Amino acid sequence: MSLLSLIGIAFVAMSEQRLKQVIFVMVSLAVGSLFGDAFIHLLPESFGKFETKVEASLYILVGIFLFFILEKFLLWRHQHTLESGNPTHPVGYMNLFADGIHNLIDGMIIGASYLVSLPVGVATTLAVIFHEIPHELGNFFVLLYAGFTKTKALFFNFISAIFAVLGTIVALLLGSRIENFSVVMLPLAAGGFIYIAGSDLVPELNKEVEPSKSVAQMLAIGAGVGLMLLLTMLE
Repeated sequence: MSLLSLIGIAFVAMSEQRLKQVIFVMVSLAVGSLFGDAFIHLLPESFGKFETKVEASLYILVGIFLFFILEKFLLWRHQHTLESGNPTHPVGYMNLFADGIHNLIDGMIIGASYLVSLPVGVATTLAVIFHEIPHELGNFFVLLYAGFTKTKALFFNFISAIFAVLGTIVALLLGSRIENFSVVMLPLAAGGFIYIAGSDLVPELNKEVEPSKSVAQMLAIGAGVGLMLLLTMLE
């Protein structure tokens, strides 16, 4: 599953000019995937695990606020490093952080499913893999948009994905004792995805005012949400 983060290799040979032409569409796909993942996968699962919906909602708000604080810190750091010629936008690091949490949870879910039985484990692994394909592709383009080079985007996206392996190992070693941890992390990750998509990426998409490109953005966002919905139906 972690190797899926290298899906961006398919675009490494693409010229910079061609990348600039497609990146606004792929970032739109990432927006749809982030919103779809949060509202179709993470939030329903979070509400199902907490005793009250209010408690789950509070954790989601905590997640949003934590990413607001994280962005403030990164923006302060960004301002102090502008003189050194650092062009990387903080949203890239925020996306890596949120995705790392998400991958850690996915790894825990996979590990816990194998503790139930081998068939359940295989089925869960396949479901997570199909779910991650559009997500990892979107991550790669968000990192490119944030100013990462192709090589750095691939490398850091892979490092983030490795947290799935860590999550699996933790689940296999600790078993049911990690259940409460993963329950809390679900709404926090959802809050992070909502914040990144709504606060950082959507405002950037709104800078595009050309009608044809705006329509392409809308279709790509719809495609990202649709993929997440389709994957839920297949699961």
